[in-house]
Amino acid sequence: MGQLHEALGELTAPRAVPILLTAPTVGQSTTPISGGAPVRISAIDSWIVSVPYTHRENSAQVNRDGVTDIIVRVATDEGLVGWGESCSGANVESVQEVLRACIPIALGRDPWIREALWHDCFRRGVWNFRESTFNFAWAGIDMALWDLCGKACGQPVYNLLGGLRRREVEYFYYLPYGAAPEVLETQCRAGVAAGYRVFYVKVGVDIAREAEAIALIRQTIGPEGRIRVDANEAWTVAEATRNLERLDAWGLDLAEQPVPADPVANMIELKGRTRVPLAANEGLWRVADAWEVITRRACDVLCFSPYWVGSLGHFHRLASVAALEGLATCKHTHGELGLAAVAGQHALLSLPHIVEGHQQTAAMMAGDILTESLPIATGPRWGVPAGPGLGVEVDEDQVAHYHEHYRRHGQFLPYTLDSMGAEDPEWPRPAR
Repeated sequence: MGQLHEALGELTAPRAVPILLTAPTVGQSTTPISGGAPVRISAIDSWIVSVPYTHRENSAQVNRDGVTDIIVRVATDEGLVGWGESCSGANVESVQEVLRACIPIALGRDPWIREALWHDCFRRGVWNFRESTFNFAWAGIDMALWDLCGKACGQPVYNLLGGLRRREVEYFYYLPYGAAPEVLETQCRAGVAAGYRVFYVKVGVDIAREAEAIALIRQTIGPEGRIRVDANEAWTVAEATRNLERLDAWGLDLAEQPVPADPVANMIELKGRTRVPLAANEGLWRVADAWEVITRRACDVLCFSPYWVGSLGHFHRLASVAALEGLATCKHTHGELGLAAVAGQHALLSLPHIVEGHQQTAAMMAGDILTESLPIATGPRWGVPAGPGLGVEVDEDQVAHYHEHYRRHGQFLPYTLDSMGAEDPEWPRPAR
């Protein structure tokens, strides 16, 4: 553990006790659940890391070359440790500041009282005035607490969430936007050969070129493959109605957020106009937003994640309510590392109604912060994680390596300045 501290030199709380990294076997308890003195949170540490993609991610909204997230470690006075991942959004330093603000509220508390800790940080800490930023940050602490408590009682997180509903989850193949036809065809053939059945591509920039791409995808993957499109709010309701009808000539599985999420009436109106199933994505940033979309049945699929709504508990409850309303859940990512991915996997294994073909960026990552690669880095299917807690181990050398990448090169921002200022061709864009 000392090597990581020396390499980073950026702890967010003093290290109070040595950390026990050896995970217990399932069924073996290392921390008393009842009786005796309660276990206490003794340290919360965090490191910003930047991990490159193998190629740029482009869309109507995003231009990004990698993932910058925050790795969170929560330790107890009995030497147990849990790991989590906070999502960065547009500015990772602001998320780091939320984590720092939460530390004095959480230190010395019982790690099992996740909901009370959330309430004190969110409400008493007055972060309800900046809910989305808080959610991105708190998700990392929350995830670490689930990991820690699972290790404490010798159980995997999916059991803490209610137990298995399935033994395998299927993920999609993320096709590059704007690729040359020969590259797109090669990618589709590689996906089919690897066993993928769901193919996802961005739209919303040039409908003529996008229609040609969808036709090529259908021709290459065959009639049984599923095609999903994501416009990232690029169209008006009228444009979406027309464009989805055009693209559905090649059979769309669903369309993600074709129109602006606010007001929610946009999606409700479009849902009445198109036969293409709709997935809500933008507009699910807060618990209240997700609740409104669910109860007004403004979509067919909720495409969101634990770090959007702030915790695994919120995600699981909202997805379960969505199932009661006849809606399905697709686990979303806008770029994530292994810890966030495996936390999402535990949730998906225990939810009642999910789609086939969940979102992932593991296959396009140039590296990760775990000791072993995720199954979805090379294929579409992921089974049941072994071991208690999240069931993965963090590679501290890789955390140090990618933290240094961040220190040298900064955050992988979700945009480029070249995508802005079209109205002013003389704008002297600052160097970055």
